Amino acid sequence: MKPATLLAALVATTLALLAVGGAVGSRGWEPLWSAHGAAEAILWDIRLPRSLGAWIAGALLGLAGALAQGLFRNPLADPYLLGSATGAALGVAVMLVLTGSMPGAASGLVGGLGLTGAGFVGAMAAVALTLVLAKGVQHTLRLLLAGVIVGMVFGAFAALAMFWQPEVMRTMQAFLLGTTGFIGWAAVAVLAVVLVPVLAGAVVASRALDALALGELTAMSLGVALGPVRLVFVVFIALATAASVAHVGLIAFIGLIAPHIVRARVKPTHRWLLPLATLTGGVLLLAADVLSRWLLAPRELPVGVLTAVLGGGYLLWLMHRRPA
Repeated sequence: MKPATLLAALVATTLALLAVGGAVGSRGWEPLWSAHGAAEAILWDIRLPRSLGAWIAGALLGLAGALAQGLFRNPLADPYLLGSATGAALGVAVMLVLTGSMPGAASGLVGGLGLTGAGFVGAMAAVALTLVLAKGVQHTLRLLLAGVIVGMVFGAFAALAMFWQPEVMRTMQAFLLGTTGFIGWAAVAVLAVVLVPVLAGAVVASRALDALALGELTAMSLGVALGPVRLVFVVFIALATAASVAHVGLIAFIGLIAPHIVRARVKPTHRWLLPLATLTGGVLLLAADVLSRWLLAPRELPVGVLTAVLGGGYLLWLMHRRPA
């Protein structure tokens, strides 16, 4: 399949899923043309921003996953390697403790920050600490090890916060399992503001990832400045992951699987891989979100659980297909 053909198919699938997402509510399938009065308000104020926000959050994870796999030259790399996920979890836990498990109860800076802001600050703090421990971005192995350590420490502190104030566990559980239920138009705008420049910058710098795929020595011989390039891509990964996690919580497997699905259909350079993985991540999370609302309506499955089950099943199928 040609990259342009896959691109067109992903765009068409996205539009179809957005229409389906607008028609799926707490009572199951409700055709768009039947939305009048209160139903119309629900469509424009709840379902459409939720569906569009889910797509953008998934797109950010797909983009971050493709960047991480290209930067670390590891097909098992995912967006959470730098500790951003547990950093976001710690930020949310601290916010809930400070507000007494009621995010809107506090005033001033803490009250205005909200769970989304707290998650973003926590994720960026974790990545910054990872960079400090790794002494920059010169050595990818040291960076990975620092990310693992920071992830474990921040995860332990998040668990300690929940142990200290058990009433925050219900809200933290929704965050840890992943949910798109709190996305509104403001969140859609924030996610889009992050996605557009990060994707554009990544595509512009994509030739450096192609060079890195040939090895660091080869990349250096081709004129790639490894230090600045790594720093730029780490910042892109951190921004994309932090924005997504802060709005939808911890969503498993999207960032890991999206690039694999693209590579299974085409053999693109990173100039094509990055936008295709972005679209694929958006399609995957939006499809999972629609299913999570539809399968047990009026009850709703946590979307992170659904992506973990489907993503894990896909990886097991890949392992079964390929000989040892």
